[in-house]
Amino acid sequence: MSLINFRARSHLAGGLLCVLLGLAAPLQAALPDFAQVRANWRSSEAWLLDHNGELLQETRVDPKVRRTLWTPLADISPALIAAVLKAEDQRFFEHAGVDWLAAGKAALTNWMNERPRGASTLTMQLAGLLDAQYRARVARRDVAEKWRQMQAAKTIEKTWRKAEILEAYLNLAPFRGELTGIDAATRGLFDKRPAGLNDNEALILAALIRSPNARAKDVARRACALAAVTECEALTARTFNVLSGRYPILPAADLAPHLAHRLALSGHASRRSTLDAALQRHVRATLAQQLRHLAARNARDAAALVVDNASGAVLAYVSLSSGESSAAQNDGVRAPRQAGSTLKPFLYGLAFEQRLLTAASPLRDEPLSIAAGGGQYTPENYDHAYRGLVSARVALASSLNIPAVRTLELTGLDPFAARLAELGFKQLTEAADFYGYALALGSLDVRLEELVNAYRSLANGGRISALRFRPEQPRSHARRVLSPQAAFLIGDILSDRQARALTFGLENPLATRYWSAVKTGTSKDMRDNWCVGYSRRYSVGVWVGNFDGSPMHDVSGISGAAPAWAAIMDHLHPSGNETDNALLPPKAAAGLIRRNIQPAGEPSRREWFIPGSEPSAETWSAAVPASGIEYPSEGLILALDPDIPAARQQLTFRARNMPADAVWQIDDIRQETAAWPLARGRHRLQLIDRQGVVLDQVEFEVR
Repeated sequence: MSLINFRARSHLAGGLLCVLLGLAAPLQAALPDFAQVRANWRSSEAWLLDHNGELLQETRVDPKVRRTLWTPLADISPALIAAVLKAEDQRFFEHAGVDWLAAGKAALTNWMNERPRGASTLTMQLAGLLDAQYRARVARRDVAEKWRQMQAAKTIEKTWRKAEILEAYLNLAPFRGELTGIDAATRGLFDKRPAGLNDNEALILAALIRSPNARAKDVARRACALAAVTECEALTARTFNVLSGRYPILPAADLAPHLAHRLALSGHASRRSTLDAALQRHVRATLAQQLRHLAARNARDAAALVVDNASGAVLAYVSLSSGESSAAQNDGVRAPRQAGSTLKPFLYGLAFEQRLLTAASPLRDEPLSIAAGGGQYTPENYDHAYRGLVSARVALASSLNIPAVRTLELTGLDPFAARLAELGFKQLTEAADFYGYALALGSLDVRLEELVNAYRSLANGGRISALRFRPEQPRSHARRVLSPQAAFLIGDILSDRQARALTFGLENPLATRYWSAVKTGTSKDMRDNWCVGYSRRYSVGVWVGNFDGSPMHDVSGISGAAPAWAAIMDHLHPSGNETDNALLPPKAAAGLIRRNIQPAGEPSRREWFIPGSEPSAETWSAAVPASGIEYPSEGLILALDPDIPAARQQLTFRARNMPADAVWQIDDIRQETAAWPLARGRHRLQLIDRQGVVLDQVEFEVR
């Protein structure tokens, strides 16, 4: 026997003598009772709930430890309880905190054997879990530490019930790596709850308690010993399989990870949201199905938002990616993406308010070129076709591009940019000239939540308020951004199947069996696809595309986002009572009047008008924007070519809507024709009417 082991055994014998004589150090601090332990317990997870309290998302918030749910004893497998008692404390229900028989046997065994062993009961181990002063400061406790732990265990037994001791122990004990507590252990190792443990799984967990990070073969050997069988190949194989790698815990619910991150769940607590769990599941399933359908067209990401019109409560918040996505962590509800045609309704609404257009006003859908910056802006329709004269109703409902740009010429860039800012589009950080007339066609980056709330303002008669994500969040004050009359007209146009048919046909996903107003949009090179619309109760927006900005292949508004939008809207408006007011068209805004009209090239119809904008006859001319210089553009720089004779180098002036008697003037010299011989220097070109009023002017340079 070595001198070291002899001394160790002598100390243990001396410690037992101290126990018998009652020579112990006093306890240093009072231990909490079971209720306090349960109340102070903190999970490493936080939970997002729906408005009814149903779990939507479990999110880890503590990176230092992994504790999940506190598990009542009644919800723990009896097989595990039996295995733990057999491994750690066979007379648990018989002793009062200290198993003196086991302590005596341990003392004798430690005197005779090279490998000493302890005799800590579950209650003694619980004392160490509750207070660090009752844990060993080195590999093994000295006599005084052991005695203090025994005294603490006796104190616990006086005030705790046995079931409470066992429940607290199983919830506080470390099992493997960072897994602490029985729920984290069973989820991390077996992907199940404690109630579902079988005999072999219970034996493995019981074997881990004594040495949580032991080698798999040592855990297997101890588990086999607990099983008291000679043939334990299956148990050994299961042990090696379970302890072979990392121990990930799958979230108990994973329906709203992006909203959970947005709300910054913390404090190891649950938080209610305005979401509806059943609707959230439906929207996720709908987007997943649409992404599968579009997989061959290189569409990998999608997002959707559902909002209650009246309250602003967000009922569904989904950002979803396929397995091929390279940026699945992005939040598609908040990601800025190019708007496409989804901004057109707000442009036409502005023109209606300013009495520049009515829903029946003819607009020219024909080739157009506008001076912009250092060149020309030449918009085209999506299908590269032209329709001649079309009414504003048809132009908007059928999403024609050239009439939209002509409408922006009427309203002006700055007023439209100001209207978009009022609607809450926060990416509008540059001057309106930065976006140019492409702003009419969606050159602005927008967020899905901004779009949906802007369309919600149309549903609410032109009033906008902030969206709500938590039930306790107070409703914000609604402010007016659009007249009730203009808002109604836009909704009436966006719900008009006949007006939409020019581009989309009569049968398409936008045609619902209940009243709804909807608009699609596709950005440049098919990088973003939108469908946003509303009924009287809900506003719904869907985006489909790729977070990495890569283009989709042949995906339009109708084939991309619209099918998912229609499926969500149909779920929100189940068939049944078709006389339900929520399914019927809204009443016309006060003050609107209706007239029989005959728009150019379209069937006669009854049309709505804002008072003062109604026609004096059934037909009238197309709206004409103000006169302006198209070429040269402001700031243009031209260069003389030394290889071309100077007399042949000329600049031809161009203007839009130039009055017949208007004249050109350059550097205060009137020009007889629009052809001007180039001359080096800086020049000012003016377009002047017959009264001498300057209609437009630009400055350019020739080098």
